Amino acid sequence: MGFTLDHLRRDALAKFDTVIDVRSPAEFAEDHVPGAINLPVMSNEERAKIGTIYVQQSPFLARKLGAAIVARNAARHIETELADKEGGWQPLVYCWRGGQRSGSFASILSQIGWRTDVLEGGYRAYRTQVVRMLYADALPYRFVLLDGNTGSGKTAILHSLNEQGAQMLDLEGLANHRGSLLGAMRDEQPSQKMFETRLAQALLELNPSKPIVAEAESSKIGERLIPASVWKAMRAAPRIDIAASLQARAQFLTRDYADVLEDPAHMAERLDKLRALCSHARVEQWLAYLGEGKHEKLAAELMEHHYDRGYERSREGRDNTVLATLKTDGLEPRHIEGLARQVSDLLDQILGNIDLELDA
Repeated sequence: MGFTLDHLRRDALAKFDTVIDVRSPAEFAEDHVPGAINLPVMSNEERAKIGTIYVQQSPFLARKLGAAIVARNAARHIETELADKEGGWQPLVYCWRGGQRSGSFASILSQIGWRTDVLEGGYRAYRTQVVRMLYADALPYRFVLLDGNTGSGKTAILHSLNEQGAQMLDLEGLANHRGSLLGAMRDEQPSQKMFETRLAQALLELNPSKPIVAEAESSKIGERLIPASVWKAMRAAPRIDIAASLQARAQFLTRDYADVLEDPAHMAERLDKLRALCSHARVEQWLAYLGEGKHEKLAAELMEHHYDRGYERSREGRDNTVLATLKTDGLEPRHIEGLARQVSDLLDQILGNIDLELDA
């Protein structure tokens, strides 16, 4: 009753009807095997209590009390979440390292008659493979980066490319952050581990023989770090620059940050943080624009006096080859679609050049 995970692709666990993570809700929320459901055999509080008893009183007492807790919670899961499972149901169970929690729960399920396996090494075995892929191994992917000042519609172009059949990687979407001080979304960012799980799974869905378009980022998206192997591949990637007019960018940014502008008080708090980087007088002017509802004016000022300067400083350390600079005076949906077509044409040229090199 043990299953060894030998790769990270989605089909690795296809033989199982359900993957069950029996760790506490807090452990599950931080990260978990993709597609797993959480049936904790100990709550957050119960796990902390047993851990304290183990350290301060007795390992034997902790195991005894822990077994009782696991049995009670297992009974509840069987009577509720698992009540509709038929005799042929085949689950895979895991905990932190494939130890007592998963072993105990799997034993109970097996006694019922379900064909139950335990993931060897537990979540830790899965996590080890993710770390190896994103930090130790050289990635087999070739990136092309979309670059351009804030408000250039790069993320929208990425998704238009995807609709046109090109490969793209939306790092900001995976990190749930638009990559700037004001770019936080309503939902919190995933943990670093969860971000890396999402990233690994997204990469595994892509074809290494074709270019992958991603947005040129700093090494950090909000509070989430881009893993070393991905960052190394991005640093070596050629880029395509999007050069949009300030007016077009201001209009686009006003639309793109509509969710932020819907909460003026929260937006004001974010603007207030810029006092350390910009003059107090300028920030006061921006707060006035916000209060007056002059959002497009605010967006233009932020880009001209804050974001664009930051981009210029970050570009100084880049030595990526520039494949093309695509100029546009608009970033409406039709412009975005047109820019995506131009990027797609450039990708076709890259593939053509690679084929010629292979034939030579």
